Amino acid sequence: MDLYLAIKVFHILSSTVLFGTGLGIAFFMFRSHFTEDVKEKFFAARTTVLADMLFTVPAVIIQPLSGAWLVWQSGNDWLDPWLVWTYILYIIAGACWLPVLWIQWRLKTMAAASVANGAALPEQYDRLFKIWFALGWPAFISLAAIFFLMVFKPM
Repeated sequence: MDLYLAIKVFHILSSTVLFGTGLGIAFFMFRSHFTEDVKEKFFAARTTVLADMLFTVPAVIIQPLSGAWLVWQSGNDWLDPWLVWTYILYIIAGACWLPVLWIQWRLKTMAAASVANGAALPEQYDRLFKIWFALGWPAFISLAAIFFLMVFKPM
């Protein structure tokens, strides 16, 4: 098998995992927002944190490594406009995702404490959830735009 094509498939699969896990996590956490059951919110937050650690973090690491290897092997100019835009968009997505990791951890911790104490969630939970939700949009749009750039290489 051609190594370039194997790495390309690996790159495509990891980008799909990155995008798909992000979309799945967003749906799961968003859905939990509409229940009053703190145990359900805790389950969603705990599962979200776990999914990010198992799937998103490795994909986030694999993407630039495999992408750089593909650019190097393909002979593309590192400064082709479509590639520069992918770098910018990936940085935007990452800049949104890093605080989201911390927020998810805090949401999980607050929900765990509420479940353990039989108490209501603190007001900070809703504020952090809204920030988490708002940060998801630029990250999602950036990753979708990267898919477009990778397929069409429009510039």
